[in-house]
Amino acid sequence: MTDTYSDQQWLTIPDLVEMLGLSQSRVRQLIEDKYLLAVRRDGKLQVPAAFLKEGAPLGELRGTIYVLGDDGFTDEQAMDWLLNVDDSLGVPPIEALRAGRKAEVRRVAQALA
Repeated sequence: MTDTYSDQQWLTIPDLVEMLGLSQSRVRQLIEDKYLLAVRRDGKLQVPAAFLKEGAPLGELRGTIYVLGDDGFTDEQAMDWLLNVDDSLGVPPIEALRAGRKAEVRRVAQALA
């Protein structure tokens, strides 16, 4: 597994407020409701820019986060899985989601349980 964390552009809550045009509390609600997945980096809650598409949370992300949570993944473990190349997908799952391969990604995620 290649760690792609360093390759990611990370967005803080203030970055997301500006990009999405939402209040800080609404951005935090998107994270709480699993529309976005955030982890603490350097003491700040951050979200990979890849989780956004056309100025909004990637629609396919939420269901995938729930599948991983149902599999017992913590947010940190889910983040690792989403950002690192999965052998059966050939790319990081977030790239496959962005390419429209939602069903395939979720099948792989369900098999992780």
